[in-house]
Amino acid sequence: MNPGRKAPGTARPLRVVQWATGTIGAKSLRALLRHPHMELAGVHVQDRRKAGRDAGELCGAGPTGVVATHGLEAILDLGADCVLYMPRAGDHDEVCALLASGANVVTTTGEFHHPAGMDPALRERVQEACARGGTSVHSTGSSPGFITEAVPLVLASVQRRLETLTIHEYADLSRRDSPGLLFDVMGFGQRPSAAFDERRLAHLRSSFGPSLRLVGEALGLPLDAVEAHGQLATAARATAIAAGDLAAGTVAAQRTTVSGLRGGRALLRFHSTWYCTTGLDPAWDLRPTGWRVTVEGDTPLDVEMRFPVPLDRMAAVSPGYTAHRAVNAVPAVCAAAPGIRTTVDLPPFTAALG
Repeated sequence: MNPGRKAPGTARPLRVVQWATGTIGAKSLRALLRHPHMELAGVHVQDRRKAGRDAGELCGAGPTGVVATHGLEAILDLGADCVLYMPRAGDHDEVCALLASGANVVTTTGEFHHPAGMDPALRERVQEACARGGTSVHSTGSSPGFITEAVPLVLASVQRRLETLTIHEYADLSRRDSPGLLFDVMGFGQRPSAAFDERRLAHLRSSFGPSLRLVGEALGLPLDAVEAHGQLATAARATAIAAGDLAAGTVAAQRTTVSGLRGGRALLRFHSTWYCTTGLDPAWDLRPTGWRVTVEGDTPLDVEMRFPVPLDRMAAVSPGYTAHRAVNAVPAVCAAAPGIRTTVDLPPFTAALG
């Protein structure tokens, strides 16, 4: 245990490692380089071909003098205060090694939103690593994270009776030039099947269920179960989008709902609508890219948050919604007591912009 690295104070900047430099990681790296109270200690790259390149080159910034490396041991040797851990898929061995070495971890992988729902053996292993290193780990991002935890908890702070809180997420993908993601991964442009993909529903339950359970428990209303279902709409006519062509009758919109149930009814819901065209069969009520949160209770609310960004710039701007919250969480996580720390455990944190 190295308590000197747990709360370094204000005398020096926090030394932070950026782990992975994909879409989210590159945005995080740029924010880290500009942060007034942090300094870049190192960069870990998943792609060995990026090793040896300057960190600034990997994120479109100027030269930094910090060279990217590939390999866990090289990162452990840096003695950083925190690692911004943002690989495409998390590795529990890596996370535990980082924590045990004395490096706190803020991650956009979703394993740690709700510790009580984790596999008990994994939870114990991570907690032991935190105890050994005197460190904390925190999962965050935009969705899940900001919109499924931070915002609902703030809105619920004016309630004394809650009937239903629903998070609506809208994403207009018509100008998203990512054919592999839209057509191959998400199934747009394909003939609809009779049932929504069960694997996708299971993924949604595991992605958003922990946030809903966390919020329910924080409000003193623990959930009994989490369910998910989905709907499809097809293109009413042949449509050209940035990623390619949608034939009439193929999947052009997907709507999914993850519901946290209590007492046989939905108390908390995450409702997402992703669409490639507004010309749908059947017609759906669509909104621009962004979020809307509705609260039904004794203090009802209807809050809308749109992304005021042209669609052709959305792919460049939207990663910041995930990356920047993780960067802003670093000081709070470094100051927290050792262990798996959730949105409820941490104090509300602000962005140090000056």
